Amino acid sequence: MDRFDRIFELNRIFQSARYPVSRQRLEEELECSRATVKRLIEEMRLYLNAPVVYDRKRNGYHYDAAEGEMYQLPGLWFNASELQALLTVQQLLAEIQPGLLESHLQPLRRKIDQLLSRQPGQVEPVSRHIRLLRAAARPAGPYLTQLASALAARHRVSLKYYNRGSDKVTEREVSPQRLTLYRDNWYLDAWCHMREGLRTFALDAISDVRDSDQAAIELPGEQLDAHFSEAYGIFSGSASHQAILRFTRHRARWVAKESWHPRQQSRWLEDGRYELVLPYAHTAELIMDLMRYGADVEVVSPPELRAEIADRLRQAVAQYEADQSESDD
Repeated sequence: MDRFDRIFELNRIFQSARYPVSRQRLEEELECSRATVKRLIEEMRLYLNAPVVYDRKRNGYHYDAAEGEMYQLPGLWFNASELQALLTVQQLLAEIQPGLLESHLQPLRRKIDQLLSRQPGQVEPVSRHIRLLRAAARPAGPYLTQLASALAARHRVSLKYYNRGSDKVTEREVSPQRLTLYRDNWYLDAWCHMREGLRTFALDAISDVRDSDQAAIELPGEQLDAHFSEAYGIFSGSASHQAILRFTRHRARWVAKESWHPRQQSRWLEDGRYELVLPYAHTAELIMDLMRYGADVEVVSPPELRAEIADRLRQAVAQYEADQSESDD
C-alpha cells in the first residue's frame, strides 16, 4: 500500500470499528511498522482534521464519538485499484473515434475528468502525471460494436475466423457470452456450435460477422467463470497440468510480487530461489511468458513442458550461432 491507500484504509477502519482499535491490529491491516501507523494518525489529525483519539483504558484508537459519524475525508480519495480503473476507462474512451455515440460518451468523459481532478492535494488532474502504456496491442477490428449488440440482444452470429496456429480460416456459428479485454487486446468468449463447446476468439482475427435471428445459448455465469478462469492466461478449459517453476535469486525480487494465476502457490527456497506452482491447460501463453525470463527461470516439471522450453532455447541459440558462422565466412 502507498500513503494514500493507507490513509483511505485507516479511515475505513475507524468508521467501521465499534471499539477502539489497537496499534498492533492497525500495523497488521495496513501492512506497515509501528512508526508508520503513528505518523499516519498524526497526519490525519494535523492535515485532514480527523477526530482520532486514543483510549488509554482500552489501549486503542478511534474516532471521537461526537464527530466520527459525520467525518469524511476532504475531497475524493481513490485507492490504487479505483484510480487504475478510472484512468483505464478514460483512456479507452479517448481512443473511440467520433461517431454516433459521441454525444452520449462526452458527458461520461467529463464526469471522469472531474472525478480525477478532485483528488486531494492536486492542483491539476492526476491523469496528467500518470501514464498507462499499452504493449503489443492489436486493433480490435470493425466488429466490436456489432458483437456487443448481439450480446445485448442474445442473438447468435456467424463469423469467419482466422486461426493463426493452423493458418486457416473457418466459418463458425457462435452464441456470444462475453467480451474480454486481456493484455490490451479484445476477445470474444462464445459457445461454438461447430465445436460444441466454449471457445475464445481474438477480435482482430475475425474477418466477417453476420447477425442471426436465432436465440443464443446462454450459459450461467458460474460456468463461464470456471471455464475461462481456471486455466493459465487467456486459454480456457479445465487446468489439467501443473507447472513448477524456479526463478533465480535475482529475478525472484520481481516475480515474488507478481500474480500469475489466482490459484498459484509459492515458496522461497533455502538457496534464495523462488518457486512458483501454476495450473494450466495449454502451454502456448505460458511458454511465451517463460521465454521472457531466459536463464532466470527453470521449469522443474512437468517433463514435457521442461523439454519444450529446452527445445525452444536450443532453437534460439542455433539461430544466433548460424548468424555468427555466416559473419565469420
